[in-house]
Amino acid sequence: MSSASSLCLTQAASHGAALQSAKAGLTAASASTVCCRTTSPSSSFVVVAPTATSSSSLRRLSTSARSFDPVLPSSSSSSSSSSSSSSTFLAGDEKAFREEAMALGSHGGSPSSSPSSTVLRIYASASSKRLQGRKLRVAVIGGGPAGGCTAETLAQAGIETFLIERKLDNAKPCGGAIPLCMVDEFQLPADIIDRKVTKMKMISPSNVEVDVGRTLKPNEYIGMVRREVLDAYLRDRAASYGATIINGLFLGMKIPSDKDSPYVLDYTDYSVDGVSGKPSTLEVDVVIGADGANSRVAKNIDAGEYDYAIAFQERIKIPDDKMDYYQNLAEMYVGDDVSPDFYGWVFPKCDHVAVGTGTVINKPAIKKYQTAMRDRAKTKIAGGKILRVEAHPIPEHPRPRRAKGRVALVGDAAGYVTKCSGEGIYFAAKSGRMCAEAIAEASENGAKMVDESDLRIYLDRWDKKYWSTYKVLDILQKVFYRSNPAREAFVEMCADDYVQKMTFDSYLYKTVVPGDPISDAKLAFNTVASLIRANALRKEQKKLSLLSSAAASSK
Repeated sequence: MSSASSLCLTQAASHGAALQSAKAGLTAASASTVCCRTTSPSSSFVVVAPTATSSSSLRRLSTSARSFDPVLPSSSSSSSSSSSSSSTFLAGDEKAFREEAMALGSHGGSPSSSPSSTVLRIYASASSKRLQGRKLRVAVIGGGPAGGCTAETLAQAGIETFLIERKLDNAKPCGGAIPLCMVDEFQLPADIIDRKVTKMKMISPSNVEVDVGRTLKPNEYIGMVRREVLDAYLRDRAASYGATIINGLFLGMKIPSDKDSPYVLDYTDYSVDGVSGKPSTLEVDVVIGADGANSRVAKNIDAGEYDYAIAFQERIKIPDDKMDYYQNLAEMYVGDDVSPDFYGWVFPKCDHVAVGTGTVINKPAIKKYQTAMRDRAKTKIAGGKILRVEAHPIPEHPRPRRAKGRVALVGDAAGYVTKCSGEGIYFAAKSGRMCAEAIAEASENGAKMVDESDLRIYLDRWDKKYWSTYKVLDILQKVFYRSNPAREAFVEMCADDYVQKMTFDSYLYKTVVPGDPISDAKLAFNTVASLIRANALRKEQKKLSLLSSAAASSK
């Protein structure tokens, strides 16, 4: 290693302990050139090292680094060199960081700027400091699936964790459907799942019914849960790992003026007096907003507004013989009568059904849509008694800002609900876990302070994993929910076994399932054909409407 590059590495390492192991690991690998440069303001480092550096040395480096991303040294490198390096390119301002690192590494005639070198970007905050005599303190605001899973993962990592939730018996209006992968991934016990749905009916505006679920394997199902049961279980599990659960109402927080001072949270503590409560404060290093679509944490960091839907649901106790019909069956209704831009549902619970609908574009009419929903299902829920009426906002897309300083948003607070399906439970739990994992990694299990760049690692991972899912479902909603003829086409398509298999496989396991090219081509043709028929039908309906209006006005 040249003296110039060695000096550069030592200077960079003085700002972050992660690079101490980088120096040792890469030197042990007999790397001829290593150089680093702090890349403010993102608080990361650029490292240049030969591609011949051993994988074991790179593992040693990445063990103490917060994130580890190899990137190509130059877009102008030969195609042959590209094949032996990473496929990720630097862009924008990072290009300048790469060039600086290359220049530093080339001192003393080193070969670091040649195509045989690799640039490594290590996220290791220059501002992080090791906490003395205590662990990192994190407050999670909100006790739903997002908050519960955040608190659980933080507590498991040894981080001092506080979860604040006002309604510990909360029953959020929610269809309560969870994918099969969530049961295993989050180790959910069987007794919190009310029903295992293996059959669904898609019901068109003209009441054409299509049975869905023929492609499910014997062990596959959609789980139906009550939110008050699921949420309580996840909070209790977080508490079992050491999280402190506070029955309190979060009011707001004071933002610190520097990078090390605590956030001061104001809340009303109802732990002792469940009626009037006690004004209280809490000082923490990090705040995670898991407090839903109306997030007060989001307002505190000016996270921006977003479109939201109103979900309206009634829990209805129906006679036993009718409940038998819904034993393992769920229904979804589409049509302008039940929602202009969403769908209505009848989902089975332990001893009742949840009947509901939602809308974004006509929220004042939500009760009218709910009445129509009950009317569409009236023969199947006749004799039922309404046990509970629930309504709640549901976000339609991610917020413009999801992290600021040492504050991050997860779940509904961040806007993680899919369009078209309205699914949010799995993504809430997953985002909470991913955020907590990023904090645990960055803080070395609570030993060090974190900053915004650490929280943005969670956002980068989230967007990379799920952005395409949200985009595809957004497109589907715009295509198939725009008119009744389009909805008829949508239900017609659901009768296809290939559509059912692809849909269920993607939903149950939250992975992009590769399709068969021939079947994909047939599906594309059938989709176009269905949309053409829907468009023709819409035009005919418009003509009939105009004729009816003309006839009425002539009388």
